[in-house]
Amino acid sequence: MKRLTMLFAAAVLLGAPGCQKGDSQLPDYEDMSTGEALSHEMIVLGKKLDDPYSVSNMTKALSSLYPTKAITTLTPTDVYVRFLPKSEEEYDRLCGMGIEMLDHPLDYQIIRDGDYYHDPLIADDSMTWQYAVVPHGFALPKDITHEILDDCFISDHAATKASDIDWEAVERESFRMTGNGDLVLPQTKAGGECPKGRITIVDENYAGGKPFGVAGVKVVVNTFVKFASAYTDRDGYYEISKRYSSNIRYRLLFTNSSGFSIGFNAILIPASMSTLGKSYPSGLDAQISRESERKLFCRCVVNNAAYDYISRCTEEDMGISRPPMDLRIWIFQGLNSSSTVMLHHGTLLGESIFSKYLGNYSSLLAVFLPDITIGAKDHNDYASLYSDTVHELAHASHFAQVGLKFWNSYIWYIINSFIATGKTDYGDGTGDGAGICEIGEMWGYFMQNLMFNDRYGGTMPTAGQVWWFKPQILRYLHDRGLSRSDIYAALVADVTDRGKLRDKLISLYPDRRAIIEQVFTRYAE
Repeated sequence: MKRLTMLFAAAVLLGAPGCQKGDSQLPDYEDMSTGEALSHEMIVLGKKLDDPYSVSNMTKALSSLYPTKAITTLTPTDVYVRFLPKSEEEYDRLCGMGIEMLDHPLDYQIIRDGDYYHDPLIADDSMTWQYAVVPHGFALPKDITHEILDDCFISDHAATKASDIDWEAVERESFRMTGNGDLVLPQTKAGGECPKGRITIVDENYAGGKPFGVAGVKVVVNTFVKFASAYTDRDGYYEISKRYSSNIRYRLLFTNSSGFSIGFNAILIPASMSTLGKSYPSGLDAQISRESERKLFCRCVVNNAAYDYISRCTEEDMGISRPPMDLRIWIFQGLNSSSTVMLHHGTLLGESIFSKYLGNYSSLLAVFLPDITIGAKDHNDYASLYSDTVHELAHASHFAQVGLKFWNSYIWYIINSFIATGKTDYGDGTGDGAGICEIGEMWGYFMQNLMFNDRYGGTMPTAGQVWWFKPQILRYLHDRGLSRSDIYAALVADVTDRGKLRDKLISLYPDRRAIIEQVFTRYAE
């Protein structure tokens, strides 16, 4: 995927320079099943296992424990199926139908756990098989390639349950009869458990260094085809509704309850997944810090920054528009600049640009276009990643107000500046679109500095003040009584340069005319 990185090195937009970082790559959680440190690369599969939840195996287990029961075959509760979507539209349709999917088969031994899987029989520039368990009788879309792998009986889903049948005991017996008995834990009086726990992260410069929740992220658990998920609350707590009697695999899926997802692993995916390994069915607590596996740490920081930002886009707080729903964020470990390209929401860069840099990968990029890219290189702490992320989210709120025509001009100005200078920065302030870039970056850096100060206190940061645009104009106005909401109200589509911003602010707040004119005169070139 080197050509993909080249594209974004050339077209990285609207971003802020990063801070220096170290290169901490310490091992994270240990997989209880192997005692080895987890990999966060591609999953390595072993042999196919006999699924204890198949209808045939659960029926045999029932007959073994209850030989006098007049049940010859259990009625399936679920269907194990895999899909091969060929486009974003097909993938989104599956998600819209409420289908939760994993990118690896659920009935194979996992020799080395990891964050993703790509079927070796599927071309690298195509989406891989997506595995799911859906209710029996579910209307599978005929026009999307799929394959039914098995009929399953999961007692949690059974419409009726005979009161004299211990379904947990039947499940345990099925594990034993299929050669998976070593996965089942000793039975307790309470029986199976609903996993619950807390996912936390540490920011040394916030809350006295005490861990706080990874908010709104999805916790996914499974043993074979019995899988379930739940979102963490704002404090990082989660609880799974299904009961389990065996050790289960825990993963974080970075699709957030606030309406955004963090994608891009080593392959293009709509939402990245980080494995936490196997643990007890009672639940797993995980604490992430900058000493944790780097991709996991970065994903959790960006997740929390976006969750916090969106949570504050209310009339009661910042009073600005939230970024569009279904926002897609990519994190690049090899880049130190970030961008708000809003490709998934319709900005048009042109197929020729994609093809020039990506070749055959361009078709796959069109499936999972990013809206925001975060360059994580040279960012080794929570604060610097937080700062860059809220900067880009401020741009996304601006986009929500001004629309595509404005944003396309913004993008083309940055690209043309790169072509002219070979630098991924903001050009020299001349040429078509320079005024739009000026307005956008004034707002982005203003919000970045303000939100950083909200979180960490101390002296107000001065990020962006070295450039030819002047975010200190907005800070000056804010210090003299204009709120974020007041300033945001002026950032409409026809405000395309500094002079038009001044005039718009005066028209909105005529009683502040003297202050507005004073600051714009002070920072006039």
